[in-house]
Amino acid sequence: MTQEIDAFMKYLQEVKKISKNTAVSYETDLRKMKEFLYSEGVLSVEDVRQEHLKIYMEKQEQEGKKPATISRGLASMKAFFQYLVVQNYVNQNVTDGLKAPKLEKKAPVILSMEETSRLLDQPNGNTPKELRDHAMLELLYATGIRVSELISLKLSDINLKLEYVTCRDAHKERIIPFGEAAKEALQHYLEEGRSYLVSEEGSEYLFTNCSGKEMSRQGFWKLIKAYGKKAGIETEITPHMLRHSFAAHLVSNGADLKAVQEMLGHADISTTQIYAQMKQSRIREVYAKAHPRG
Repeated sequence: MTQEIDAFMKYLQEVKKISKNTAVSYETDLRKMKEFLYSEGVLSVEDVRQEHLKIYMEKQEQEGKKPATISRGLASMKAFFQYLVVQNYVNQNVTDGLKAPKLEKKAPVILSMEETSRLLDQPNGNTPKELRDHAMLELLYATGIRVSELISLKLSDINLKLEYVTCRDAHKERIIPFGEAAKEALQHYLEEGRSYLVSEEGSEYLFTNCSGKEMSRQGFWKLIKAYGKKAGIETEITPHMLRHSFAAHLVSNGADLKAVQEMLGHADISTTQIYAQMKQSRIREVYAKAHPRG
């Protein structure tokens, strides 16, 4: 089974051109599945039956795994077994008919505009690191891009004159505008900070770590958590929270939902509609508190 998983991972990376983070998720899910199947004496992909996978998913539930984790694992298994069918490793996709647990749709946690301002104001010094951190936070909030996209940006992806950033994934690219605050922070960083961080041989990345190498997601996670604490924000800050805040603040101020969808890179507008639902919920809350007959 290891051989088939390796072949599938190679296909995803070389043919489907999936991101490094997505590849890690697929591989983690499939290795865990393989470990369970081996413990059940199922050593070959030809011997896997749907009942085995059902028991595996039930075991995950009993272990307290979140529905989102189990659903992601099922998606990985479905893609893997479909690949096996197409490549003639097996005759049928044993995951057909398997259903993921129902996901509880929770409203994304967002920062208020005042909290956002406090967070963005934290890197306020003139050291190369603080100039970089300020530019990263301003750009993240100004565009709503994912952290993986932020740390992958190249110098050539930023157009300061026209104030937009180009984000690319395996399937398409997005052109996202940014405003004066992000532009000013980027200019300051590029003129006075970046050259002190990049390694001697140079780097094509817009943002690097303090050693001049590509920044990691974990590195940025630590950075934003530290600034959140410094800003006195009680909610535990995550990088994705600024993406949610970007979208929610735009929608609450009247932005077109379709435009927000395009900027976020959502394939389906239903994913973006949660921000409109948050706005309606807020309107109802205000009405109930303020209207004399609310």
